[in-house]
Order: sequence, then C-alpha cells, then structure tokens
Amino acid sequence: MPPCRDNTRISAALLKQGLRTLQRTLSASIAIKAGLILGSGWGSAAQALGVRPLLSYHRIPALGATGVDGHAGRIGLASFDWGELLVFQGRCHWYEGRGWNPIAFPVYACHACGARTLVLTNAAGSLRPAVRPGSLFLLADHINAMGVNPLMGRLPSPWDTRFPDQTMVYDLTLREHFARIARRLRMTLRQGTYVAMTGPAYETPAEVRMLQEWGASTVGMSTVPEAMLANAAGMRVAGLSCVTNLAGGLGTGPLSHKEVGETAARTMKDAARLLALSFKTLPVRQS
Repeated sequence: MPPCRDNTRISAALLKQGLRTLQRTLSASIAIKAGLILGSGWGSAAQALGVRPLLSYHRIPALGATGVDGHAGRIGLASFDWGELLVFQGRCHWYEGRGWNPIAFPVYACHACGARTLVLTNAAGSLRPAVRPGSLFLLADHINAMGVNPLMGRLPSPWDTRFPDQTMVYDLTLREHFARIARRLRMTLRQGTYVAMTGPAYETPAEVRMLQEWGASTVGMSTVPEAMLANAAGMRVAGLSCVTNLAGGLGTGPLSHKEVGETAARTMKDAARLLALSFKTLPVRQS
C-alpha cells in the first residue's frame, strides 16, 4: 500500500468508509462493549479468547495489510457475559510510513460500534533490571517520545476535544482489575511508565540512559498513539506489554525482531491466560 500523501492528517472519509465495511459484517443485535488491539507477539491470544474471524484488514482501505511479522491483520469478535469484544489482530506502526489512518481506525471503529473500554497490547523492551524479559508489564502512564502526535490538525468526531486531559490515560479501575487477576494466577505483573519512540531502529545505549533518567521502565514503538486517541474520545484505556528484551546496551548482544518474536512466543501462554480471565470479568463502561 503506497504511503499517504499527507500522513499527518486523519481522513474522516476514509475512516467512515472502513466503518461501513466493518458494520456490514456485524449483526444489528451485537452489543460491542469493549475493544482489543493485539500487538507484536500477541496474536495467539486470540484463540484463548475464542475470537471468531470477521474480515481481513486488506478489505478496509484505512487499514490495509499489516507490514510486520507477528501481526495477522484480521478483525474478529469474542463473546462474554457482558457483551461482545471487537478484536484487532495486529496493528500498523507509524514507522511503516502509512500515516495515522491505519493507527486511528481501530480506535475509531471500536468507539463507533459502542465500545467505551479499550485494551492495548504490545511487545516492549525493558529499561530496568527488575522488569525481566519474559514478564508482563501493565502501563500506568506513558511518555510520547515519537516526535509526532495523532491529535494534531482538524479531527473528526469523536475527537472533538481540542485540548484533552491526560492526567490518567490508563484507567485505574482497569489496572486494578488486571493486577487482581494476575495475583489470582500467581503471575508477576509490574506497573510503570512506558515510553514510545518512533522506530523502526532500536534505541541506542545513550537513548536508553536518557529514558531511564526520565523515569520510564519499558520502551516500544506503538500503543501511545492509540491510547491518546482513545483517551481523547472518552474511552477507558488499559495497556499491557510483553517484555521481550533488554533495551539497547543493557543486554549482552545486538537486538533483533527475531528475539522479540521468540520471547513473546514463550511468554504468550501466561499472557493468554491473563487476558482470558481478565476479559471474562472485565468491568466495561456502558455507552
């Protein structure tokens, strides 16, 4: 898919077109109450959630095919007692050069379909010795170090608030819920600040030292834009990272996407258990 001519703008027309395509696959009786974006390495969790496939990303021009290994590029549904979960298996990243539309569409679609709760997942590198590769990490806050912001420019509804508050992007009730489920499963789930960088190059040792000084515990190349968009739309947000590697200069060797994928695969059994049990009793927000 060719790069956007103006990748700093979100196209209302393109988002609405994609929404119509998605809605044609949904029964009118379906009550979508929450959304989930499965990031790098998280695709296999869809099976634990009982996700039923709806359509592929390539059928929605605002999304297009995913360009990174480990991202299936499918939209699906999962059923729970509280309602339906709209699941996006894979994400587009800013570094792919396709603009904000494929990043904004999952948030836009979840909100338009009735979801007021959004859970975001990713693979992240550790900036702290206590946050070990192979562990899970709950986002309590974030730092946007990408140098770009999806909320710039004239935006379509539901992003009508010009200056959204970001005091608590990651909802405390949701964080407490995931932490409680982790304790029940006897899993270690640390919380802290995640920092997003543009990518696709991994961070340098000097950058890692800077991020540590900023107070961040994990680093990645995604999630913050979706969290900002969801927060600005009035949604409750939760973020989960699978910690796949030590950040640049903290380990014994070079970083690679292969290492990220392999560590995520080893961790996904625990991650899938946490997601499945957490979604079973998720405290969703009604429309």
